[in-house]
Amino acid sequence: MRAARQDVWLRAAALAALLLGGAVAALVVDLPSPDRLRAWLDAAGAGGWALLVAALTLVLLAPVPRSVLSVLAGAVLGFGPGLAVALAGGVLAGLAAFGLGRVLGRPAAARLAGPRLQRADQFFTGRGFTAVLVGRLIPVIPFAVLSYGSGLSGVRPVPYLAATAVGLVPSTVVQVGIGASAGFVVSRLSTITTVPVVAVVVLLVLAGGLAWWHRRRAGERQRY
Repeated sequence: MRAARQDVWLRAAALAALLLGGAVAALVVDLPSPDRLRAWLDAAGAGGWALLVAALTLVLLAPVPRSVLSVLAGAVLGFGPGLAVALAGGVLAGLAAFGLGRVLGRPAAARLAGPRLQRADQFFTGRGFTAVLVGRLIPVIPFAVLSYGSGLSGVRPVPYLAATAVGLVPSTVVQVGIGASAGFVVSRLSTITTVPVVAVVVLLVLAGGLAWWHRRRAGERQRY
């Protein structure tokens, strides 16, 4: 009995250490620049794509913003390949975090929550797909929190995986699209000549001066 209890808390400690280590790494390690990542991917060849998906999966196990990585994937790979890599990494990371939460954290959660966890399990047994899908569609819910939290709860693996795969699509499309279009926007802005910009600045200055002069005249009339 005592050995079983120690095993429960050792699992929970391992999960906590994993999350803490991931958080520290996310704060210390800088993301590579798009140019550097693109050069590495070109040099790695076909195997670089699998390594990129694996690296994205590992990074997403830490409490890092998935949106930043999706934008980076779009900026480096373009929309189509970036979307495929971001979705594959997100689904695999969500499944891995779910498994870690279920194996390492759920026994401790069951001991701490007791009957309350059983009531939550009864709720999520028939509503797991809907609950996870809504959580994935709401941008304010962190990716890692929902992934590990689902593993702690009674959500079944198949509905969780299906809801994750469907729920990640809308936000990933938007985020990868932003990254893929960043280069186009910058290039378009760089082709703008300085003449229209100067004209706009002059007009703004004239408008501001006219407004100041009108306000001053109004103040002088009120005095007299």
